[in-house]
Amino acid sequence: MLINDQQNKLMLFLKEHQSSFIDEWIDISVIESNDPHKEEIKKNAVTMYGLLIKVLEGEYSNTELQEFAYKVGKERLEADINIGDFIYNVNAGRSILIKYCFQANLPAQELESFVNSLNTLFDTFCYHAVKRYTQLKNRELHTKTQYINDNHMDKLAVLGQISSSFVHEFRNPLTAIIGFNKILRDEYPDLKYLDIIQHELNELNFRITQFLHTSKTEIVKKGKENVAIDLLFENLKQLCYASTVDNKINLTIETEKPLFLYTFKDELKQVLLNLIMNSIDALKQMPNGRDLKISSRKSTDEIVFVISNNGPMIEEENTKTIFEPFYTTKELGTGIGLFVCKQIIDKIGGTIYCKSDEDWTSFFIHHPISTWD
Repeated sequence: MLINDQQNKLMLFLKEHQSSFIDEWIDISVIESNDPHKEEIKKNAVTMYGLLIKVLEGEYSNTELQEFAYKVGKERLEADINIGDFIYNVNAGRSILIKYCFQANLPAQELESFVNSLNTLFDTFCYHAVKRYTQLKNRELHTKTQYINDNHMDKLAVLGQISSSFVHEFRNPLTAIIGFNKILRDEYPDLKYLDIIQHELNELNFRITQFLHTSKTEIVKKGKENVAIDLLFENLKQLCYASTVDNKINLTIETEKPLFLYTFKDELKQVLLNLIMNSIDALKQMPNGRDLKISSRKSTDEIVFVISNNGPMIEEENTKTIFEPFYTTKELGTGIGLFVCKQIIDKIGGTIYCKSDEDWTSFFIHHPISTWD
């Protein structure tokens, strides 16, 4: 603590140079032209200077400093500034004050004591201001996130209603067509193309079911079954055969034999088929050399599926966004396909993600190996 005559000397010196200090502080501070609290910045500098004088007078209050810091933290949030700029401005004021203190020609011991008090004041102010800024920022982000989530839920609810109506109106005639096609296959077993028609009808029925998953909270469980992966891949190959041939796509399938997975077959099939069809759509943009690879490998506690294509690269910032509902890069896309895939994989306890570079875009599915239940 400074003795009285030195304390008075320093207070007088600081009061005499207050205007010069404030002007110099404002001049070197980072202040945006559109800052809504621009006029308050100079007032805040004066308040901070006044708190420093109170430290010398012995009238300093921690509560007063905290309330002031909270006020400034709130203003900085509303100004939408970089918090780094704020820290810089605070430390700039600290440096200028220390410079003025040295100009007061105080004895070294007394000067050191005061500089320590000054540093404590600025450190405490900075802590409370940044703390308040962070609290309010987190609250703001939570509110925005909640709004986005609620908005998505509203859209999903509407989509669920549309899906239910669509499926009801569409499946009745589709069921009739499938039935009559079966009759034709029984009565005219040698008639060409009926098998192809049946495959296409099954695929259409499968894709309609996809819409239902967007409005359901649980997987439509028919029960787990032991699935042979090589046979599943062969079935997928048949379903997308026409698309791969028409678009001149080289399809490669790699999997261990025998490899079995105890899982919900229809749900896994839906995810894999969706990823394959998305890859085919992406490859249509390539002039030639269109490659599509489907593989699976087994580790200790999971089976990893990889669907890769050498189509256009997906930017890194979009590799996670593509799993959000209603996000799509397709001109006529709905933005629900990958969202549904993620929902299904999440609910069976697995993970799905995308990696993409200039050579390959790959979707990885990590499916846990289940025990029989």
